[in-house]
Amino acid sequence: MLSSVVLKIGHNNDIIKDANINLFCAFTFPLSPCLFLQGSMSSGHRLRDVEQQHPLLDGEEAAVGSAAGEAEQVWFIQDGCGMVCAFITWFLVLYADFVVTFVMLLPSKSFWYAVVNGVVFNCLAVLALTSHLRTMLTDPGAVPKGNATKKYMESLNLKPGEVIYKCSKCYSIKPERAHHCSICKRCIRKMDHHCPWVNNCVGENNQRFFVLFTMYIAMISTHALALSGYQFVTCVKLQWSECSDFSPPVTVMLMIFLCLEGLLFLTFTAVMFGTQVHSICNDETEIERLKNEKPTWERQVRWEGMRSVFGGKPSLLWINPFAGLRLRRLLATRSRKAGPEFSV
Repeated sequence: MLSSVVLKIGHNNDIIKDANINLFCAFTFPLSPCLFLQGSMSSGHRLRDVEQQHPLLDGEEAAVGSAAGEAEQVWFIQDGCGMVCAFITWFLVLYADFVVTFVMLLPSKSFWYAVVNGVVFNCLAVLALTSHLRTMLTDPGAVPKGNATKKYMESLNLKPGEVIYKCSKCYSIKPERAHHCSICKRCIRKMDHHCPWVNNCVGENNQRFFVLFTMYIAMISTHALALSGYQFVTCVKLQWSECSDFSPPVTVMLMIFLCLEGLLFLTFTAVMFGTQVHSICNDETEIERLKNEKPTWERQVRWEGMRSVFGGKPSLLWINPFAGLRLRRLLATRSRKAGPEFSV
């Protein structure tokens, strides 16, 4: 049920009889209070939080300090499950690289077959792991904590009848299409979902890297399966002891596990890649689709949506996870903890 409170605010934040600002607090969602401003407003908005259980911060120091600190940080979520999943991802990719390089390619009698496939597979593996790192260490679009201050709200220059939302969990003003993540403990702009395999939310700033990660994992999985099939055929025609430097039982076990891993990864990442491209082309996040939210924004569909996520016109930069990486700035950042995320 929608409830609202109407207050008239004076200079000293007391309720008075004569004022020209009405402040409505409508709780459209249990966790997303809404502040509705109506009437003629002067340059100095007189505001008061009517949520007694979650009052606005008294000063702007928290919001300013939080924004300044986050500007120097490299994003990293301190979540045990996510860190374990990220480690498993790296382990499986490096395991596949080990089997392909040392079990299949180096013992091959064809020099160019080993060189070409080795270069292609290792390049794809590097691109996949780089995309994983960029997804994991990039701020997905977190709204600054505690920015629901009086000074910040005054700086918004709100128009009569304009609606703003305040998150009651992280005390921030929520932009349109932002959702709160219980793992990151932040509101994330254009949050699609939280992925434990990258130990991060997929949002406005890192969706591109997540799409590249799923694409490159699907590619190396397909490559590994093709090499495994060719290796099995070759070893059946020849002696198993001649097609690998490892013993036949070890070779078979390593290749069977690689095939299972490749099938699992290919299925998962191909589905995720298709889902992400579909979401981008329709300008609709997974959360918005599941909640069946009606768009109140101007949609950027198809190529417009792709350009908004990947940036600029179609080029090789779209598939380059190193694009925009400022290593000097990364190395210059100071280590500093800040809640569930910290800088490195």
